[in-house]
Amino acid sequence: MITGANSGIGKSLAEAIAKLGGTIHMVCRNPSYAEEAMKEIKDKTGNPNIHVHILDMSQPKNIVKFAKKFMSEHDTLNVLVNNAGCMVNDRRTTDDELEMNFATNTLGVHMLTKSLLPLLMKSPQPRVIMVASAGMLTQRLNMADLQSERMRPFDGTMVYAQNKRQQVIMTEQYAREHAEVKFFSMHPGWADTPAVQNSMPDFHARMKGKFRTPEEGADTALWLAVSDAANSQPSGEFYQDRKPVPKHLPLAWTHSPEAEHDKLMTTLDDYFTKFGCPVPAE
Repeated sequence: MITGANSGIGKSLAEAIAKLGGTIHMVCRNPSYAEEAMKEIKDKTGNPNIHVHILDMSQPKNIVKFAKKFMSEHDTLNVLVNNAGCMVNDRRTTDDELEMNFATNTLGVHMLTKSLLPLLMKSPQPRVIMVASAGMLTQRLNMADLQSERMRPFDGTMVYAQNKRQQVIMTEQYAREHAEVKFFSMHPGWADTPAVQNSMPDFHARMKGKFRTPEEGADTALWLAVSDAANSQPSGEFYQDRKPVPKHLPLAWTHSPEAEHDKLMTTLDDYFTKFGCPVPAE
């Protein structure tokens, strides 16, 4: 299962796994883009086992409904790739009064991952992959302002980077809680994707000619998802170019205490319960 699979790295990853004969569940927000991407992948790979599911990752109640339905219809899930994300450059809130970036990039990921864990655990070698970003290296976990209510002025790029730091910490925590599942976070490198073009136009213009292709960006995620070698790698680590890399720059101020990490997970689990799904038993 790949979220955000209709464009960029998610689409490239879906196509690569489809070429290997895998069954792909594309979780996408936009129906027309999703159907178009599914048809293209089927035509390119000759693999008919490509399925589309429409889901907005900023809507936690709908994520729970989707996961319950998916688990009722499928016996197993081998790999979950949390790839979907957003970078909204002005502060917006969802119908649940959640800041949009946090709702999509952090809480949505937690809702889907936790909800699908029982199904993942039925697989012999289950794996969960977070498509994060090296942008998180500029951020220390900020539990004092998860919803970016105090940020003046609001900076979508910094909020996105904070969400990616949260994802890396979530990956560490999941790995500790669930030893039977491999959890990996990864940086794809700076790839030329629609998300970068639309959310960071100035950065995209400055970096023109220096980007990786979406296929190159998807390579480490592909390796983590399907290779035997990746299954022997340590869970909870942050990967780039098929190897674990540091989660902090040398002498960085971005380290945070374990108590803050625990607080993040408790907060996310509280939301998890609030939006209709009790936390699965350990």
